[in-house]
Amino acid sequence: MTGARLVAHGLAVAPPIGMDARIMRRAIVNAQERTFPVMHIASFPLPEQRDDFGGNFTSTMRSSDVLIVLFEYAPESSAQPLFSARGVPRVRAAQFSPQRLQRPLPGQLGCQLFFQQHGRAFCLYVVAGGRASLPRIITQVNAALAALDIGPSGP
Repeated sequence: MTGARLVAHGLAVAPPIGMDARIMRRAIVNAQERTFPVMHIASFPLPEQRDDFGGNFTSTMRSSDVLIVLFEYAPESSAQPLFSARGVPRVRAAQFSPQRLQRPLPGQLGCQLFFQQHGRAFCLYVVAGGRASLPRIITQVNAALAALDIGPSGP
């Protein structure tokens, strides 16, 4: 079962019931800067101020919590080998490790997968609160990913 559909910046998701989701794009500070969308989905209420990869709040996660981040890179990145996988991936237990965290914290596991869709390059980054909850977390993540639509890049 999914919640209300959230649509912004060529991304759309109907997160599983009980999960909080936000899509944002940082404001451009100077003329040389380019920004791209970032989507956060979590099993807990997301703070209003969020680092791209959740570094300012992953320390508050419980062992049963999950954070899903979809971070978009510049379109030219899609030509790089790192982004050669096509389509929204699904996660498996073997892809999670403490060494895959942006900010390692005791008990947490991370997963990072890179892919492209419609010429848009993305990192899927997942933080699992604890190994004991990993089977349920994987189910939640894959349900959220199944409800994700990525369209062509917007203006």
